[in-house]
Amino acid sequence: MRKKLCAAVLLLSAWCLAARAEDATPSKTVKVADKDRIELWTGKTVLVFTPHPDDDTFLCGGTMKLLTQNGNRVIIVIYTNDNKGSLDLEMTRERLAVIRRAEEEAACQVLGIPKENLVWLGYEDGDLEYANPQRLRGEACRLIKKYRPDAVFTIDPGDEFNRWHKTDHRMAAMVTKDAFIAAEWHLYYPQHLLDEGLKPSPVPVAYYYYTTSPNYLVDITSVVEDKVKASNKHVSQFSPSLDKYTPEMSEETYQFLRKECLKEAKDGDKYVERFRREVLP
Repeated sequence: MRKKLCAAVLLLSAWCLAARAEDATPSKTVKVADKDRIELWTGKTVLVFTPHPDDDTFLCGGTMKLLTQNGNRVIIVIYTNDNKGSLDLEMTRERLAVIRRAEEEAACQVLGIPKENLVWLGYEDGDLEYANPQRLRGEACRLIKKYRPDAVFTIDPGDEFNRWHKTDHRMAAMVTKDAFIAAEWHLYYPQHLLDEGLKPSPVPVAYYYYTTSPNYLVDITSVVEDKVKASNKHVSQFSPSLDKYTPEMSEETYQFLRKECLKEAKDGDKYVERFRREVLP
């Protein structure tokens, strides 16, 4: 159980941060008209950028489920293949990359997102910060122009975030935010227009996760069990599979993780996900 607790604490830290952030108070929550509340949207396109195949599930899973239920199209862009997160000495990077892809597809299936809506950029786990920033920004910029989203979810690039987070997360946050600007102006990457006919596409509104300054709460009570099920599809990231890979999660581990997930999402008599919402100029 000790190892299981260690793994759970590591991977549920995202939920803990969101649930316990000091700024997550009613006075800090922005007022948004019903027509602009993303969980009430229908027929829109939402683009989600995630550094690894699980951050999106852990932080946005409930909101993504609500979006797909309401007939919206959700596209997920995964920066890395997450091919190093295992303590199993017999595991290889190549095998783990295949496992992580399958787990992400299984999690997204629970959330109503087909695997055709997953865009894998294929960078090595832990090495995103050492990729060419201009090229990386261009890839994110191109996808914004291609899908022309009504909203984008990404990691919060704010100051508090930079003090504690791992390198893949820092790079994903900064590059994605920089891509917002590049997507507005065709001369940043003129080849997108010349070669593919992709016109500039400003991002209207962003929802930042992994934030210490949430100002927008989404009530996920009706779909919280779906989020739990999706999160637990990432079997390789929890003990005992983290230590010695097995494709099956024990019922004991599942129930323990379910309890922790529900506890961290609890907000009074409901369950929520927290974001920093920013309307972009």
